[in-house]
Amino acid sequence: MEPKYKRVLLKLSGEALAGEQKSGIDFDTVTKYCEPVKKLVDMGVEVAIVVGGGNFWRGRSSGSMDRTRADHMGMLATVINALGVADTLQQMGVDARVQTALAMPQVAELYVKDKAERHLSKGRVVVFGCGTGNPFFSTDTGAALRAV
Repeated sequence: MEPKYKRVLLKLSGEALAGEQKSGIDFDTVTKYCEPVKKLVDMGVEVAIVVGGGNFWRGRSSGSMDRTRADHMGMLATVINALGVADTLQQMGVDARVQTALAMPQVAELYVKDKAERHLSKGRVVVFGCGTGNPFFSTDTGAALRAV
């Protein structure tokens, strides 16, 4: 079967990664999301994934906390999810890289458009964390920007 698209971007909410648990990461659920990703990669489709962090932190429900600080905590939650998704893919034999919009070189690569495209062209899945790297924007905004 010939794929219709050469490249796709999947947006996974943090809540989706929690499965029935409602918080944290349910790796059985993550595996269910990663299996079709592996099929796409095996077909030659370039796959990128943007993850949310709502299974760990919801900045808008942080009470009187400073909004910028709360959003930064949400960005960190997305990195936890990105690492979990990438690890699951790697256990399935899919080469995956995590890129983040905030620098954390001990954990992931910093997002660089050309580097992400190079990974994709080599058949690697790129999992994006930290949304846009800016407070006041959702990971949906990050997904739209990465897709473009």
